[in-house]
Amino acid sequence: MKRSGSADLPLHYGQVPLWLAQRMAKLGLAITESILMEYGKAEVIRRLSNPFWFQSLGAVMGMDWHSSGITTSVMGALKKAINPLSKELGIYICGGKGKFSRETPNELLRIADQIGLNGTELVRASKLSAKVDNTAIQDGFQLYLHSFILSNDGDWAVVQQGMSNESSTARRYHWHSENLKSFVDEPHTGICGINQGQILNLTSSHANITRQTMMEITEESPVKMISEIQRLVMPKHHDLKSKDVDLKRLGSILWLAQDKQPADFEELLLLEGMGPRTLQSLALVSEIIYGTPSRFSDPARYSFAHGGKDGHPFPVPVNVYDETISVLQNAVEKAKIGNTDKQQAIKSLHQIARNAEANFVPNMDFDKVIAKERAESWKYGGRTIFGKEKPPKNDQLRLF
Repeated sequence: MKRSGSADLPLHYGQVPLWLAQRMAKLGLAITESILMEYGKAEVIRRLSNPFWFQSLGAVMGMDWHSSGITTSVMGALKKAINPLSKELGIYICGGKGKFSRETPNELLRIADQIGLNGTELVRASKLSAKVDNTAIQDGFQLYLHSFILSNDGDWAVVQQGMSNESSTARRYHWHSENLKSFVDEPHTGICGINQGQILNLTSSHANITRQTMMEITEESPVKMISEIQRLVMPKHHDLKSKDVDLKRLGSILWLAQDKQPADFEELLLLEGMGPRTLQSLALVSEIIYGTPSRFSDPARYSFAHGGKDGHPFPVPVNVYDETISVLQNAVEKAKIGNTDKQQAIKSLHQIARNAEANFVPNMDFDKVIAKERAESWKYGGRTIFGKEKPPKNDQLRLF
């Protein structure tokens, strides 16, 4: 079995406001459908098993760029949007937070019966992934969320999260069925993250004798560790700093949006009329869909698409968010009937920005970029959990 990564996140509480949750579901569905059309179901499963891509997805959807709440909100939004269309898409999402996690076995058995998969094996995979992270690895994190993502081809991923009250952090674990032969013969990877001191890790190679003794009792062979997993450790500070993003990559996105208009590129003629702010968001969404794994090493960068609900790095630009959803949905619907022009135009956005990086020298004042976004937030329907953004007093006077 392969655990493809883990992420350590500051522990955040609170609810996702309805106005954002509804948009997250729509954008999440449009992104999923775009990936399905371009790469297929296996790629959707593979990406969800990648902690860096998952964090980037949460950021581009308007969640706080580094908070533990990304896990619950992203999986909740995807489940709400995808499951009603599961038969058409071939993707199913089971489980969730708290009591919903305990429903995972029943959901898996029901789905497996409908699509002709081995439900017993899927339930076993679900339970074992939880047991390993909660029991075999005793690192101070108690699982409270377990999501199982399944395709009708039998590929699956697990995204689960544990909480440590002692360190006020959450740890997210990602699993992937790729190359799985059995839980006995196929080794899984280890856990990395912030050092928690001495922990009980029965999956460690140093626990070989202990494992052998235990496994002899159950007549099982020991599982061995083969490599270090991908690790994502997010900082405790809530405000976004220049060190949290790749300024060269971010700069090329801002260059594309602010200094180059779609008319300058033959590939982008279908996006004529779109404002530079929406172009900025759509370029980052384009990378979420079409970017390679190496592009997601700085998940915080994707918060420059739609900000964050707590106002970091800036309030969610609701009008821009809605236009991004509309453009993406329109491209998906047209692609379904064979008209892929707009889809190709969106795809080219990320490629143009990437090509620009080769000779791009970032000269931006990072703090001024954020200050500008905040100052102009009211123009784009800026909104946070604290309310709607209002124009400066001088601008308010000009409105009347």
